[in-house]
Amino acid sequence: MSDRPTDMLEAPDVHLDGAEPARDAHHDPARDAHHDPARDAHHDSENNLTRGYVRKVIEALDAGETELVYDLVEPLHPADIADLIEQLSPEDRGAFARAVNDLMGSEVFAELNDHVRDSLVDQLEPDEVADLAEQMDTDDAVALIEDLDEEDQQAVLAELDPEDRAAIESALSYPEETAGRLMSRDVIAVPEHLTVGDLIDYLRENQDLTTEFWEIFIVDPAHHPVGTCQLSWILRTPRYVALADVMKRDQTLIPVMMDQEELALRFQKYALISAAVVDESGRLVGQITVDDVVHIIQEEAGEDALAMSGAGDGDINQPLHLTIRSRLWWLFINLGTAILASSVVAAFQHTIERLVVLAVIMPIISGMGGNAATQTMAVTVRALATNQLTSSNTWRMIGREWWIANANGWGLGILMLGATQLIYRDWKLSAVVLLAMVLNSINAGLAGVLIPIGLDRLKVDPAVVSTVFVTTMTDTLGFFFFLGLASIFLM
Repeated sequence: MSDRPTDMLEAPDVHLDGAEPARDAHHDPARDAHHDPARDAHHDSENNLTRGYVRKVIEALDAGETELVYDLVEPLHPADIADLIEQLSPEDRGAFARAVNDLMGSEVFAELNDHVRDSLVDQLEPDEVADLAEQMDTDDAVALIEDLDEEDQQAVLAELDPEDRAAIESALSYPEETAGRLMSRDVIAVPEHLTVGDLIDYLRENQDLTTEFWEIFIVDPAHHPVGTCQLSWILRTPRYVALADVMKRDQTLIPVMMDQEELALRFQKYALISAAVVDESGRLVGQITVDDVVHIIQEEAGEDALAMSGAGDGDINQPLHLTIRSRLWWLFINLGTAILASSVVAAFQHTIERLVVLAVIMPIISGMGGNAATQTMAVTVRALATNQLTSSNTWRMIGREWWIANANGWGLGILMLGATQLIYRDWKLSAVVLLAMVLNSINAGLAGVLIPIGLDRLKVDPAVVSTVFVTTMTDTLGFFFFLGLASIFLM
């Protein structure tokens, strides 16, 4: 291996000495057993911690029996310890962490809910936070300290060794929810002129390399990725074969500034396990792995669903005042739209006074329009989020929803016509109900597709504000269509 160019194997922009040795020093192999009876006894059929087990821990905490708490918790996997902490009250979490201090390693903090983790980190000294960060992958370490106050953040960084500090500071320099912030710098990159045997020897001889990887990245002299080798290929290929002959040259590269939502779509579209992250000059700076993407997909899906309802981030561990503020602001907006819809009703109050039956039917018209619009809006927002809806098929999508809205309107309208005629024996009223139902269904369909598309074109997240505009359109125009037609044909 005397001809191996070590400067290429240890490029300065790639963090090769992952934190795994520190993590392994505290690792208990028994925790990884899939059928550990001591651990499984604390789980129900859905693999959640049982209520009885959680109650035992709380009772031991209240009684100050720290040794019993430790004995109860010790068999758990780090992810289960994180779940247990989240189920405790905020007042109990500090006492729990002190009782099982040496079990509160980096793996537990990496699994914690953001709000819970931040509250625990606030109780630690900078050197303790630094010790945890050094045991973590770069992306987890960044998540641990990114929300700290600037002063606390700098105090923690000062306690880190220079290499870890440089990696974390580099990650923090990128905007949140970008590949640069999320990527791991623990990658293995080698030049393409090596043979498979050279690579295997290199992996075995260098104990500082990360121990968790699925692909080897092949780079050129400028450290640009030119291909990848999966571990399965390396294990099944003779030692004398050159990497250039076995590597896969076609690869999906992730720009360092790519938004995490687009990143997740690429992983989904191309069925990736890992992907190289490159900077503006095309040099390899890190990697994204599928476990990070699973978290992103879950996070983005939850954010979109909650944004459409105005429920804030929907986290039951979020501080109460933040939850109230986010929900109340959204409800204020909805109050304004409700007042706008009621003003339309007020404009036709004389019509309603003369035909009280209109007040009975009116909520049905607007309500069915709102339901239809919600269906269309959900489909459109999802299509935009998954890149199914693009500029090339926008008009086809609009036309499709137009026909669906027409079919729904006439179907529901004919049903309402029959019901109205059966109850009130008034063909004019029945015809007004039919026309109003058709018009508001078309309005709902077009609003449900055009509003999200328009917001997306304006670079506004359609999942966040579409609901307000669509609800306003269906309620306001639904009342207007029905009462306006009633004023024309029934008065």
